[in-house]
Amino acid sequence: MMMIIAEFFVVILKVMWAFVAAGAKWVVPRKEKSVAGQVCVITGAGSGLGRLFAKEFARRGATLVLWDINSQSNEETAEMVRQIYKELDAPPLKAEAVGGVEEVPTFQPHVHTYVCDVGKRENVYSTAEQVRREVGEVDILINNAGVVSGHHLLECPDELIERTMVVNCHAHFWTTKAFLPKMLELNHGHIVTVASSLGLFSTAGVEDYCASKFGAIGFHESLSHEIQVSEKDGISMTLVCPYLVDTELFKGCRIRKEIEPFLPPLKPEFCVKQAMRAILTDQPMVCTPRIVYMVNFMKSILPFDAIVCMYRFLGADKCMYPFLAQRKEAMNNNEAKNGI
Repeated sequence: MMMIIAEFFVVILKVMWAFVAAGAKWVVPRKEKSVAGQVCVITGAGSGLGRLFAKEFARRGATLVLWDINSQSNEETAEMVRQIYKELDAPPLKAEAVGGVEEVPTFQPHVHTYVCDVGKRENVYSTAEQVRREVGEVDILINNAGVVSGHHLLECPDELIERTMVVNCHAHFWTTKAFLPKMLELNHGHIVTVASSLGLFSTAGVEDYCASKFGAIGFHESLSHEIQVSEKDGISMTLVCPYLVDTELFKGCRIRKEIEPFLPPLKPEFCVKQAMRAILTDQPMVCTPRIVYMVNFMKSILPFDAIVCMYRFLGADKCMYPFLAQRKEAMNNNEAKNGI
């Protein structure tokens, strides 16, 4: 009994120390690690946040492996990355001559593109094997690919619900199973889950999307614990939970107009900059903006009726309705054109 009590006090001290260490990071920011020469796989790299992640990692000299279902947009991202590599290879960054002989850089980063539908398990596994053969072992995995059906639940075809769950959640299982074994063997790697604030708290009209992001976060947290239990301290995990990002994915989504100036949709560039800072400092989780942390905490302690009241005040209860209406109108217009 005394041993349990003593161990309990040790746990309390460790928890208090964790708070102190976390507070110290606010005062003395951690130094960003280098990813130069490391192989980074990014799913959904053809547009949106995936494209911006590719550009950020390229600026840091990583070898990029870009996955997307759209070959053309993926190649456009690759071309942007190649341009960044050319800028990195400019004369000011080249090694200076030593003894009259110019030193040649030991590593030249490259970008590789693969057409991969992460919603198809066999496609993920076969593409991962191809990456290992052609590029090498993967150091960083960015699970970024995501879709949204854009329908109210009772109007949403079952196929679209399944597609949302598979791409936004199940695909994380498959990509991780493909690359994690070697990371564990080498005790080196980093897995990033690009989720959403809608995986921490939900809203009306996007039940399938919220469920998929809740699932992705649950997967990420459980995997983080499993890696901790395996005592593989060389493998890092980062969970990215941004508020609504101003991309095509949720175009038209709006909260109450009087509140929106204080909580506007995030600029994609800002979102990725914050995420990169978290990744490069091995931060376990980043919510952007910081008010998301507070909302998530309040959701855990407030009665449901109080949460509903706050949602209605902010206009968050129906914030997806304009987006859903736009999607429905666009679909109707497409059907009308096809019918002509």
